[in-house]
Amino acid sequence: MSVEQAEYFVPPECLCIGLYIHVGLPWTCHPFGMNSFKIKTEDQIRQLRALNVAGFQFDPARSDTVPPNLPVAPNARAAAGQAVFPGDAAEFESKRRRAAQIAERRTRIRKIEKALVEAGTVMRNVSRNLLARPVECLQEAGALVDEMVRAFLEQPEVSLHVLADKSGGEELYYHGLNTSILAMMVARELEIGPDECRLLGLGALLHDIGLADVPDRVRLRTADMNHAEREMRKLHCEFGLRMARRIGLPAPVQDIIFAHHEMADGSGYPRGLPGSQTPPLARLVALVNYYDNLCNPSEVTRALTPHEALSFMFAQRRGKFDSRALQALIRCLGVYPPGTLVRLSNDAIAMVSSVNPHRPLRPWVLVYDAQVAKEEALMIDLDQESDINISTALRPAQLPAQIYEYLSPCRRITYFFDADTPLGGRS
Repeated sequence: MSVEQAEYFVPPECLCIGLYIHVGLPWTCHPFGMNSFKIKTEDQIRQLRALNVAGFQFDPARSDTVPPNLPVAPNARAAAGQAVFPGDAAEFESKRRRAAQIAERRTRIRKIEKALVEAGTVMRNVSRNLLARPVECLQEAGALVDEMVRAFLEQPEVSLHVLADKSGGEELYYHGLNTSILAMMVARELEIGPDECRLLGLGALLHDIGLADVPDRVRLRTADMNHAEREMRKLHCEFGLRMARRIGLPAPVQDIIFAHHEMADGSGYPRGLPGSQTPPLARLVALVNYYDNLCNPSEVTRALTPHEALSFMFAQRRGKFDSRALQALIRCLGVYPPGTLVRLSNDAIAMVSSVNPHRPLRPWVLVYDAQVAKEEALMIDLDQESDINISTALRPAQLPAQIYEYLSPCRRITYFFDADTPLGGRS
């Protein structure tokens, strides 16, 4: 609600179906899944009246109806200092447990962000020192891959998170991480064994090492390239293969580095090989590399949202990819991948913050609420809120600036995984 809209105040006796109201109590002190919502049932009205508050703020612009002759009370506070939860003990205890779950989730996300920064440090060291200190760098990269293999193949409910923009000009390092994490997730869905997954993860981490030999004027260019510059950039596949052979990387990893831009229909490079002639692990990396490049292009203004990227790949580029791998990627990320801005069925605006492949249509979302501080923004596990669904995906341009800034969708989509056992078996 805007400041002006929040001045509208409705007493309990005037509540009616169709009003979009805000409950001015702490989230743990009322039985509703969200603090702001549109009233849809008489039972909700009964529960609201039982809160024993003076009234509720409401938003006429988001309401279907406005009761006549309502008092306008600037700066009115519905709670009036009260915090009474009228539900029974079991209902209160359920809400308390969910609040504790959200608090623990915030702590976990801070741990995941720290792990992401540490992984980025490994990638930076590998990128800068791979030729000079190959044994040390490959040990570090191998340890990171082993962590991914353990998380994705041994944890039954590992979840994928989208995190705040940590790249700081180091997009190359995080692109390698994104590609490896997404590849590992798809590999688990395809039941690829741990030994192959280690080769897959290492190849995905290092797939762009050949870019180090591309001149900076081409490698760092963000605007449109001319034909000569595009052809020069394509040489990074051959440069990477040459480097991989020099440091003795396994043959399957060399294949990934060389063929991660080959397409199933033969339209890729460097050799234009059809899918049947491209090694399977390289085909998988080509898929997730393409997806991450759509979300995180060198020219940021051309970025697609995760939802748009998956839709584009399936609807318009399906023939370019291994069909089983593409279907697995869609199953894992869901219709609304992490980082997607959405409108919920109760008209709230949110961002998908993480998804569990086993429940792709019921992700965790971060909810916009002008009455709640950004640092305390409500996180909702839609798998626990059966009455709330995602209605549609949104583009950032469709949102007012204050909502966009509140949800903080990343300038670049950065993924990382949660290696801990999820709370209660949930992501």
